Amino acid sequence: MANTPQAKKRARQNEARFAINKMRRSRIRTELRKVEEAIASGDQAAAAAALKAAQPELMRGVTKGVFHKNTVARKMSRLSSRVKSLA
Repeated sequence: MANTPQAKKRARQNEARFAINKMRRSRIRTELRKVEEAIASGDQAAAAAALKAAQPELMRGVTKGVFHKNTVARKMSRLSSRVKSLA
């Protein structure tokens, strides 16, 4: 348990940051799931639209420090190649 005022404040900040990051991660996972479902359905137009909607969320996750840049780049590359292969 935090005893000093500084440690108490850091604990509060960590809780707030954890909640925000959890919300961001959840939103990104939802967007990725929509892309996966569109790919599974075999509809390239829907999959491309879902990928285009997911891209800004993924990049926002990078800038906010939720995901590493290379992780997002790898996910985007793999998803875009799978969407392209639907044609």
